[in-house]
Amino acid sequence: MHHRHHDAVVALMRRVGAEIVMPHFRNLSPDQVIEKAADDLVTVADRASEAALTAGLLAIDGDARVVGEEAVAADPTILEGIDRGRVWIVDPIDGTNNYANGRTPFGIMIALAKDGEVEAGWILDPVEGRLVHATLGGGAFVDGARVQALGSQGARPVAGVATYFLSAEELADIDARAADAWEIKPMPRCAAEQYPRLVLGTDDAALFRRTLPWDHAAGSLFLREAGGVARRLDGADYRIGDGRSGMIAAASPDLWERAAAVLA
Repeated sequence: MHHRHHDAVVALMRRVGAEIVMPHFRNLSPDQVIEKAADDLVTVADRASEAALTAGLLAIDGDARVVGEEAVAADPTILEGIDRGRVWIVDPIDGTNNYANGRTPFGIMIALAKDGEVEAGWILDPVEGRLVHATLGGGAFVDGARVQALGSQGARPVAGVATYFLSAEELADIDARAADAWEIKPMPRCAAEQYPRLVLGTDDAALFRRTLPWDHAAGSLFLREAGGVARRLDGADYRIGDGRSGMIAAASPDLWERAAAVLA
């Protein structure tokens, strides 16, 4: 199933990546990096990227409103009703802390949702040029080739954990419960990279603390369409309108059950 806006969305993402995101990478002056909150950065590139993506998406399909990460930072009420009607969900640079510090990975993410259900999602790595996308009921694709989540196939499954949100005690507890059953490793602080890792066989599961829609709308659809799952710690499927925190994403339902026993 080819989403009717696919080509236009991809062209927009690639243009913004080439003209805004990459020229600023490793080229930001200190005054172009702003601390929104403790350890939460935004750059002039995030804001310029979101402005260009928003204008471009409204030109592609103006019947859907745009919910962007930086717009919500400025006006939290924009997030209200994200599960009603048709909505473009935009993360102009996912992995801003990496980006602002001159490191990879980072990515551009867009999803299109209707009444709380994500119908299509796109994730671009502007450094590598890799595009992953998915359509509801239509499959998951990397650079146009259909993919199925395989799991890492290693002796011990691998779980990525958002260590930057956890205390030393919480991390020690996870390590103790994982014991010999799981290999625990830090996540790259970039959902745009973490979701592809779950499908491409690098990781088997991932534990997220924060579950903001722009971080998870596109990736969770991509993972599900590849045969994986994204579920709350109680086993309920992740939905963008659900304000709860905490989620485990995994390459298969079986791996989710095994991960939940250790991580939940």
